[in-house]
Amino acid sequence: MAVHPSENLPSASAPRPLADAPPTVTSVSPTSGSAAGGTSVTVTGTGFTGATAVRFGATQATSFTVDSDTQITAVTPQGTGTVQVTVTTSAGTSNQFVTYGYTTLSAPVLSALSPSSGPAAGGTVVTLSGSGFTGATAVRFGAVPASFTVVSSTQIAATAPAGSGTAQVTVTAPGGTSNGVAYTYTSASVPVLSSLNPSSGPAAGGTSVTLTGSGFTGATAVQFGTATASFTVVSATQITATAPAGSGTAQVTVTTPGGTSNGVAFTYTSASVPVLSSVSPNSGTTAGGTTVTLTGTGLAATSAVRFGATAASFTVVSDTVLTAVAPPGNGTVQVTVTTPGGTGNGVSYTYSVTPTLSSVSPNQGPTSGGNTVTLTGAHLTGTTEVDFGATPATSFTVLSPTQITAVAPAAVAGAVDITVTAPSGTGTLQSSYFFVNAPVVTAVAPLSGPLAGGNTVTLLGTHLVEATAVRFANTAASSFTVVSDSQISVVVPAGVAGAADVTVSTAGGTSNPVTYTYVAAPVLTALAPAQGPTSGGNTVTLTGTHFSQVTKVLVGTVPVGFTIVSDSHIVADVPAGAVGPVNVTVVGPGGTSAPQSYTRVSSPGI
Repeated sequence: MAVHPSENLPSASAPRPLADAPPTVTSVSPTSGSAAGGTSVTVTGTGFTGATAVRFGATQATSFTVDSDTQITAVTPQGTGTVQVTVTTSAGTSNQFVTYGYTTLSAPVLSALSPSSGPAAGGTVVTLSGSGFTGATAVRFGAVPASFTVVSSTQIAATAPAGSGTAQVTVTAPGGTSNGVAYTYTSASVPVLSSLNPSSGPAAGGTSVTLTGSGFTGATAVQFGTATASFTVVSATQITATAPAGSGTAQVTVTTPGGTSNGVAFTYTSASVPVLSSVSPNSGTTAGGTTVTLTGTGLAATSAVRFGATAASFTVVSDTVLTAVAPPGNGTVQVTVTTPGGTGNGVSYTYSVTPTLSSVSPNQGPTSGGNTVTLTGAHLTGTTEVDFGATPATSFTVLSPTQITAVAPAAVAGAVDITVTAPSGTGTLQSSYFFVNAPVVTAVAPLSGPLAGGNTVTLLGTHLVEATAVRFANTAASSFTVVSDSQISVVVPAGVAGAADVTVSTAGGTSNPVTYTYVAAPVLTALAPAQGPTSGGNTVTLTGTHFSQVTKVLVGTVPVGFTIVSDSHIVADVPAGAVGPVNVTVVGPGGTSAPQSYTRVSSPGI
């Protein structure tokens, strides 16, 4: 049967299948990397399933992995400048303009290794010094990768792998691979064990034993007979180990990559372990030398007393009492006693740093004391006494390890040392505080002045050189000059009419008051008569107020003789002068009055 072509075509009404959409790229991370390539980049977008190519510009990625339909991890090829990142699938190639920038990075530089050698078994932590280590991706000892940590751009800590001979150590970073620096693998020797301290302990174990010898670096095991002990390698010549439980005599050995050492005997005893209950005093100076009393049981056969890991000299007083001299140390340590029965429990002993003082504020005060000062320093916690010279502070409070407040005692004038005392010692700041005498004011000159102030007066007295304020009643003078210990020149502030107490303040206190009087300026209201002959010689009566302290009457600019009749009247002489008006003014401590006019007239002709 013939087949018509139309029979193989889909019906006009049937839905047509949709073609797959090309992939899209929305971002890359990171957005830049080394021109040498090799950077791992995460490409984010859509439609990545079945991707056949990832390109950086026109260059295909060195490799890539489709993580999901929306993410690809690609390794950048070599390149330069800024390029477009695209993804290709069977549906096409993305066309979003998402870019990646190639940066030119310098290869890292390796300058030194510390140490530069280690055992063939590896395991040595080596510090690599140089530059350009940021983002390092590999450290190799020859061709063997090492585990490592980038400490900074100039330092890496790497653990040497196993090896032999001399290997070139290199660092690989985004900028390339560094130069090589030689690291030498050494042949490990069999360790040698020479002594144990102590060489005996209780059958229950738990004794801390110091092993002395050589070749202990890289130790992998310490055995008491066939029992394994916990241990710490202190150095190539010393190990501290905790004896396991045992009996009789056990040979102690040390195993390293170089082999197992000779054995040294450790004897398990049936004696009881000593017990400590207290140490007194329980603190002392970091320099050592403090004699302490240890109380407990089973102390008669003591062979060692230790403050932490440091042995101390000691004297057995009885089975329950020891005295020991603390060696130098720091912080809080456990004091232990060792006997043939083993090493007992520890009791705490604290090394306290000697207190120091760096400053005192304020650094002066009155001889009467009572003021509060702040002492700053270090290691002040535990202070038991504060002294100003030979006199204890009235009271003090320790605020922190670096600060104390103290109330100064009474003392004679002069400089003194300040000393703080604590169980760990004393700290002194020499000649750091001054007791200052209270000021004394004996006179003020002149004794009065205008209400507006602004005039200068002189204060006389003693102990004025440290003046910090001068007050007229409750008003502080804004300007004063200490001329000497006995004199101050001060600009008077404005005040109210009447007497005001003048005082001077210093660190030694506030002086006694002296009286200064604010005086109102005289007011001239009238002259009688208001005219007279040019020949003068006549008198006029001046009427007004505040005349009681007038010091001068001026006719024009000429001072004239005058008599104060009352606070409101003055009789003044008129001198000869030219025809015409002339101003008459009155001057007093409070100022000069406003003028009144007096007129000279010609004598009538004959």
